[in-house]
Amino acid sequence: MRAARLLLFLLGAASAAYGGRLLLPQLGPTLPWLIGGPVLHDLVVAPLAGLVGLALGRLVTDRLRLTLITFGLLASATLLLIAAPLLWRPPSAPPNPGLPDRDHPLGLAVGLAVVWAAVALALVVATIVNRRGASRRTDTR
Repeated sequence: MRAARLLLFLLGAASAAYGGRLLLPQLGPTLPWLIGGPVLHDLVVAPLAGLVGLALGRLVTDRLRLTLITFGLLASATLLLIAAPLLWRPPSAPPNPGLPDRDHPLGLAVGLAVVWAAVALALVVATIVNRRGASRRTDTR
């Protein structure tokens, strides 16, 4: 068992060293992306998400509504992250038939509209269910 573990360790170390050797020539152009992502997250995205969470926690007191709104915000952020490269600049790779010729801003708008329509519908259903439950509790007393 020790021999197998040692062999696997040596194979993993050799693979990591080979990958590191291949990465070194590309480290110059890659370094801003490797450093910029975590810095952007820590200085912009995380504090903004925290402030939005604090504001929502104070403005929306019902847990179910807060959960639904949080779902909508997370789904919207995911759609925006996926669409950002397509909206920001034209594709740099050879075109994939059918992909670059789409109307990406319209697709993003439709996706966001569907997400927020689903959130609004869920909020309406939750409100109706809560009112029915409250009226049943007051009727039985």
